[in-house]
Amino acid sequence: MFSKILIANRGEIAVRIIKTCRRLGIKTVVVYSEADADSMAVEMADEAVFIGGAPAAESYLVADKIVDAVRQTGAEAVHPGFGFLSENAGFARRLAKEGIVFIGPNPKAIEAMGDKIESKKFAAKAGVSTVPGHVGEIDDTAHAIRIAEEIGYPVMIKASAGGGGKGIRVAWNRKDVEEGFPAVRAEAKASFGDDRIFIEKFIESPRHVEIQVLGDKHGNVVHLFERECSIQRRNQKVIEEAPSPLLDEKTRKAMGEQAVALSKAVGYDSAGTVEFVAGQDRSFFFLEMNTRLQVEHPVTEMITGVDLVEQMIRSAAGEKLPFAQKDLKINGWAMESRIYAEDPYRGFLPSIGRLVRYSPPQEGETPYGFVRNDAGVREGDEISMFYDPMISKLSTWGKTREAAIDVMGRALEDFHIEGLGQNIPFLAGVMDQARFRLGKLSTNYIKDEFPDGFQGLPPTDEQRDMMAAVAVAMHRRLQERASPGRVRDDWMVVAGLKTLAVNVQAIDGGLTLDIEGRKLRLEDIAWRPGQPLFRGNLDGRDFTVSVKPAAEGFVIRHRASTLHVLVLTPRSAELHEKLPPKKAADTSKMVLSPMPGLVVSIDVAAGQEVKTGEVVAVLEAMKMQNILRAERDGTIKAVNVKGGDSVAADEVLVEFA
Repeated sequence: MFSKILIANRGEIAVRIIKTCRRLGIKTVVVYSEADADSMAVEMADEAVFIGGAPAAESYLVADKIVDAVRQTGAEAVHPGFGFLSENAGFARRLAKEGIVFIGPNPKAIEAMGDKIESKKFAAKAGVSTVPGHVGEIDDTAHAIRIAEEIGYPVMIKASAGGGGKGIRVAWNRKDVEEGFPAVRAEAKASFGDDRIFIEKFIESPRHVEIQVLGDKHGNVVHLFERECSIQRRNQKVIEEAPSPLLDEKTRKAMGEQAVALSKAVGYDSAGTVEFVAGQDRSFFFLEMNTRLQVEHPVTEMITGVDLVEQMIRSAAGEKLPFAQKDLKINGWAMESRIYAEDPYRGFLPSIGRLVRYSPPQEGETPYGFVRNDAGVREGDEISMFYDPMISKLSTWGKTREAAIDVMGRALEDFHIEGLGQNIPFLAGVMDQARFRLGKLSTNYIKDEFPDGFQGLPPTDEQRDMMAAVAVAMHRRLQERASPGRVRDDWMVVAGLKTLAVNVQAIDGGLTLDIEGRKLRLEDIAWRPGQPLFRGNLDGRDFTVSVKPAAEGFVIRHRASTLHVLVLTPRSAELHEKLPPKKAADTSKMVLSPMPGLVVSIDVAAGQEVKTGEVVAVLEAMKMQNILRAERDGTIKAVNVKGGDSVAADEVLVEFA
């Protein structure tokens, strides 16, 4: 076994690997860029080596710098995590040449399966069912259009070296290819240093189901069942689970055997994932193989009890797998939610910045179930524009799928972040949707369920009562502080568009409330003025809501539902109804930056006439290029920025006359 391992990665995966190494008694070295100098991974590792500027192309993607760091520290092996150099066969070969062990598959397996174009050729030769498409490199946009029209729309344009949802666009027509092909090529070059592209048929209403495989250097390969990763936006996974609600035992066995056969054929000897696109009828086609650890590996670990990072290390050290296929069983159900620095209310656009408050739920056994949170950040850390916008991965376990979903819902209630946009309300909303709970999933789920974007979910009657009770409890506590002994019992609570008559009485440790004739009991209140979370128990059900004071009353959020709640005397409520509604500012003549980022190009000039849908500007953030289009016909009055400028969210880029 190795005595020291270098981790050629950053963020939560570096922290995850350190935790396993500590348990195994292995010392760790992390490399870090300028942006990660004060990171949690640097703090936790035994040693840290600086390797360059914030852009990955100046640090984490530079093999020479990784090798130099190994030499400096005397590490015997390198764990690449995921992304960066994890699927780079040249890097694995370079390490072997230098006498350094690569904790991952052998270079031949990476080349055969890690490259999406080569893997399709290999799978076709091996008799594996694959999605119809063009297997081979594409020269230019005109070539891409010819291929797309031969296959038939819709098609998927994908970077050969892609991963993590980067370098993928769906084209529904010729115009989409004309715009999408150069954009995917640019993203591929920037993110992976490889601009080769391929095109395949896009299967409508598909499901993304993948099989986790594990091999050793003695020819043994097993699968650790499947994960369903169908809840995606912009081709990036958001919610994953294991096992899949789609599969029956027969399909699970067939997929697992196919994944193992493919892995054995290529001599696979580490953790890897064979991805399939599945139809609602349980038909499935080989999509690609990721020759590395997956982001969503925790759900597999939770249902099998196998530490995949440990097995990768043991395999790299030459040990045999400690179990056979017959020894592996599925225990319960696991769910994972990716907590992203993005604003779900603004089309899930990146929302970089500082974690002013970061308070994750309790880990391990909690009053509502088992919780795990994989994170590489702490309160006060900054989510940088240079890397993926993931803050953490929240995973839960239950005996059944429904139980795992219920635990996730409660864990998301207890997760509090301030300082930047985050997608916790969206994730909680999905957990509460009937379609999700029934397991009727597809990769179109978000598009189907939120066609106009996510604006939260309307509160249920129970949530409205909960928020009214919370508002009264907070208002009462503030009144007690201001005027002890002079607290009234009857209130009018304005909650959204409803006004509720509420009568309240104090009981030991809580309140009884009469809300429009409904008797409720609020107990176990945990809140002090200034705290962002209010915890309590309403009629026997524990809950957590996020709260903040507004100009009047409070803004209260429970899961995906948010209400502005006012607690008023009957006379104040009467007067409040007579106030005119506030008008929103008119921004119809402006193109605003939807997020903080870098201006790649401005495609219009002052005095130019533009039509609805024409490209106005291209912005880059979190390694993704975002095309901004004109939402109306008109003449450009002013252009306020130029290519290369850094801009903030809501900054005015272009003004119309």
